[in-house]
Amino acid sequence: MEIVGTATRVTIYIGESDRHGGKPLHMAILELLKAENCAGATVTRGVAGFGAHSRIHTAAIVALSADLPLVVEWVDDPARVARLMPRLIEMVVEGLITCQEVEVLTYGHRELRRLPAAAPVSDVMSREVRTVTPDTPVAEAVEMLIGKAYRALPVVDADHQVVGILTDGDLLARLRLPDAGVQGALSSAELGVELDALRRSGQTVAELMVSPVVTTFADAPIADAVHLMTERGIKRLPVVDRGGSLVGVVSRVDVLRALAQPPVRDAAERSPVPGAHKVVGDIMLTAVPTAPADARLNQVVDLLVTTAVRRVVVVDSAQRALGMITDGDLLKRATAGERAGLLQAFADRVSSARTIALDAGKRTAAAVMTSPAVTVTPGTPLLDALRLLLQHKIKRLPVVDDQGRVVGIVGRGEILQALAQELPGG
Repeated sequence: MEIVGTATRVTIYIGESDRHGGKPLHMAILELLKAENCAGATVTRGVAGFGAHSRIHTAAIVALSADLPLVVEWVDDPARVARLMPRLIEMVVEGLITCQEVEVLTYGHRELRRLPAAAPVSDVMSREVRTVTPDTPVAEAVEMLIGKAYRALPVVDADHQVVGILTDGDLLARLRLPDAGVQGALSSAELGVELDALRRSGQTVAELMVSPVVTTFADAPIADAVHLMTERGIKRLPVVDRGGSLVGVVSRVDVLRALAQPPVRDAAERSPVPGAHKVVGDIMLTAVPTAPADARLNQVVDLLVTTAVRRVVVVDSAQRALGMITDGDLLKRATAGERAGLLQAFADRVSSARTIALDAGKRTAAAVMTSPAVTVTPGTPLLDALRLLLQHKIKRLPVVDDQGRVVGIVGRGEILQALAQELPGG
């Protein structure tokens, strides 16, 4: 099982006798990380060491009561680490905290986690959310959605109340995309100029955002959020407290990620390398999550939530594309038993003693995939690929060679970034 992701490793050096809030400091740190839905942490007890005060501590039999050194190691998403670091610094009055960027290379597969049926949205939502206001210039929002690869931006007022949401799809809706084959169709450069014109239009987010926006409460059952997303045909919901203030965002992937509970979130998609981008092969991502048609559903979930592309391409033995699986496919095509497992059946507030889990042993990737997959080749012009994405109302396309074998994947985000980089100063 692969995770290709940049994470931050935090190492905290403290003493065994250190305390915080009336309890051992290392336990207080672990409880904080667990309460904040962190990936996990490990405490190691040293056999000897000395700290800032140069006192030597050992684990010798004659000194079992000594203040032995402890090391707390935590690997997690960089944004989550940055958010919690001020609280950790406040807790560690005496000690040492270091941070290091690490690359997670492998992740061993395991069965899906079981969650309480009445688990609140706050248990699975993403708390690291970038927001804009109605008065934010469109140019700034374009930079966030294209240049920095954010998928959606909740729009909040001065009181942090949610008043709308802006997505990259809202930007696409403002661009003129003539039908394929029309004489005089826009070139990549011309479309890029149009995108630049949107940046320079002087418009504000209020003119492009979707409003009113569907939200959910942090203490609402996850089932309610899943129902809202499936009934309204949306992928994510801003999460608010009972006062209406934004506290996070929950998506279909967040729910599936909670079931698989990978140790770190995958790194954000890299922007295309600056240069001349005309065809799909110039910008496609080559790290493509694939699964055989007989793969179990828990394996598919792990792939969905631990890779940045949020898609799994189903392939045959020759690596030819058979179909595509998204998080939406899993929710829409679940069996009655799986729907219960994916929280669909818990809208009636069933007892918290019940738990959820996919019926992973009986169903396979072939049962939930969308087939045939809409594909492109490395030589497909970027605008043609973008038209296909809009025509089929999808976000990503597998890229195949002349034998139909999967060699990459491309999405509208990469295409928009590539177009933006062609502009002066882009």
